[in-house]
Parts: sequence; C-alpha cells; structure tokens
Amino acid sequence: MVADTHGASPKGLLCNAGAGAAAGVIAATFVCPLDVIKTRFQVHGLQQLTNSNIKGSVILSSLEQIFQKEGFRGLYRGLAPTVLALLPNWAVYFTVYDQLKRFLGADDVNHQLPIGANMMAACGAGAATSVVTNPLWVVKTRLQTQGMRKGVVPYRSTLSALRRIVGEEGILGLYSGLVPALAGISHVAIQFPTYEKIKSYLADQNNTTVDKLSASDVALASSVSKIFASTLTYPHEVVRSRLQEQGHHSGKRYSGVVDCIKKVFQQGGVPGFYRGCATNLLRTTPAAVITFTSFEMIHRFLVTLFPSDPHPQTL
Repeated sequence: MVADTHGASPKGLLCNAGAGAAAGVIAATFVCPLDVIKTRFQVHGLQQLTNSNIKGSVILSSLEQIFQKEGFRGLYRGLAPTVLALLPNWAVYFTVYDQLKRFLGADDVNHQLPIGANMMAACGAGAATSVVTNPLWVVKTRLQTQGMRKGVVPYRSTLSALRRIVGEEGILGLYSGLVPALAGISHVAIQFPTYEKIKSYLADQNNTTVDKLSASDVALASSVSKIFASTLTYPHEVVRSRLQEQGHHSGKRYSGVVDCIKKVFQQGGVPGFYRGCATNLLRTTPAAVITFTSFEMIHRFLVTLFPSDPHPQTL
C-alpha cells in the first residue's frame, strides 16, 4: 500500500482516502456473506447457527441455511453500515496517521519512522478511527444477527437502527464494544511490522526494491501479515461482537468487558474466544488480495488526475 509523499496536502489525502475507501468497499461487498457467518458464529456459536439437516461444509451449510430462511438479502445484512463506516474509516485513518507520523518526527523527504514510532502512529490512527466509526459497526453487528431473533422487531435500515439504538439505549448504546475495539488496535501494531518484514524479504528474494514489488507479492505480504495478526488478536472480536449485539434482548446481558470475558470462557473455554476464526481467516486472504490490488489500481488512476504528488511512499 502506498501513500503520497505530500500526504498532508488535500490532493494527497484525496488520493489515499478515496482509493482506500473504494478498495475497502469492493472487498467488503465481496466477502460480506462470510462476514455475516463469522459474526453469527461469534455471537451465537456453531450449534445454533447450523442446527439444520444440511450436510457438508459448515460454511456452505450456513450460507445455504441463511439463504433459505432469509433470502439473498440475508447474506448481505450489515453491508450498508459497513460501506458507510469504511468511508470515514479510511479518511480518518490516513489523516490521523499522517499527522501522527509528522508529530513523531517523520522526515520531510520520505516520511519514514522507526518501527516503534510507526506502530505508535498506526495505533493512534486506529484508536481515532474506532471512536468515529463504532456506531456504524454496532449497527452492522445488529443487522447481521437480527435474522436469528424471534419476537424482536427488526431494524428496517441503517438510519432506523441508529435512531432506535439512541432512543432505546441512549448514546452509549452506539458505543457498545468500544473498549475491546480499542484493544483491537493491537492488530495493526502486529500487522504493519510483519507486512514490512515480508515485503523486505520478498524484495531481497526477487533482487528488487520494496516499491517495485509486483501486485502478487504485495498481495502475498498483506495476506500473510493479516492472517498472522488476525489469529493473534481474534479473541477481542468475539468480545466486541457480543457486547455490540446484546442490546437486542435481555436474556444474555453482560455488565461489561470483564463480565463478557468471564462468561465466554465459562461457556466455551479458550475455544470460545475463537468462534468464527476459521471463517474470518477465509475472509482475510481474498479480502487482502482484493483490497490491495484495488487500492493500487485506483490510487494510480487518482494520481493521474491529481499529479502534484508524484512520488509514492510505501507504508
């Protein structure tokens, strides 16, 4: 992934945020059905999701079961708030990330930082992004799981969900799961250094430089680093999803993060924190390939429209 050298300029921010948001939307649309299954695994567990007579792969049977009960739309529940969240997500992330890098002493030539400082900038940008977009992720989780609810009036749309959550639970309802979401910024602290190391290794193997790696090499580096980071930090996603979803009903209330962690462990032990992990990993590889390939192509197109920032920098 690249960022313009003059990333703080309006044109640089437009290229990065525009390409990043577009790539994220493309990837999110492609993997949305798997995201629905992953979220339901996290919240309800495997047995409830697959308690049918459908045989074969758990993922395929889950997709078929959702399609039979909820139709094609059921496979894309939560896509609208996901897309809406991705737009400010990338805009905020790239803006804050660039400003933090400058604050931490990135040089004016190539904006490079030591690994530790780069991790701090990535974590700071991730925290700011989580705070801004958390309400939309709450809505996404609720929409993806409401098809399994009986006797609960469903949300009609993203806007309807936002209004009802505020009316029924107050503003704090929009920030359910924020604490584990903030804990999840450890993901980027692991992913970014791993990504850079893999790219350096591939560049050495191919006798080239990092900024000249092929799209397939970039996709490989992003996929491996994403899988590695996702596996290590996955438990926080289960806790976050459960806290975000619980406003739907009163039968499974968690008083907070610690209470949620205790109950997940009591109900499923350590494996309980990895519900949906396999599905998540199956999402990760194609999503990373699509996101990075799309980003590169869209970014190059935008740079031709705004040629004042011609020198790319590898993140």
